[in-house]
Amino acid sequence: MRRWILTLAVAVMSIGWASAQNYMVVDSEKIFKSISAYNDALEKIETLAEEYQKSVDAKFAEVENLYNRYMAQRASLSEATRQQYEQEILNREAEATEYQESLFGTDGELMNKRVELIQPIQERVFDTIENFSKQYGYDLVLDISANPTVLYYSTKVDFTDRIIQALRY
Repeated sequence: MRRWILTLAVAVMSIGWASAQNYMVVDSEKIFKSISAYNDALEKIETLAEEYQKSVDAKFAEVENLYNRYMAQRASLSEATRQQYEQEILNREAEATEYQESLFGTDGELMNKRVELIQPIQERVFDTIENFSKQYGYDLVLDISANPTVLYYSTKVDFTDRIIQALRY
């Protein structure tokens, strides 16, 4: 009997704690898409990525052409010339891979440009959410765009549109 009463008391306290928490829900994806500077930045990054990809493809095409020339001439080449050709192909391929990494890698130019263009916008959005939360007394903010495990939420706690409005001022 004591265990049952203790379990009931813990359950009631947990319910009381959960209801005392003040939380809000936002859809960060919707917020970001409502900011024209964010959409412009994404377009710039996409355009830059396409340009970079063309230059990387050109480098790998050079390697492929060199390889094809080598294969066409291979039978008529001496062993020493074949080894030089093969080494040249390997060197060019390594250069192309290194170039690709310098553009698309985690420390590459595209990532640096993304940080340069997107990070200030993200900081502004997150600061606005934090300030809004503090101003209206919210203890917890849930992002429904990044959390696919949210099964239900009431639109009463969704403040996405209010955050978008706050960002416009």
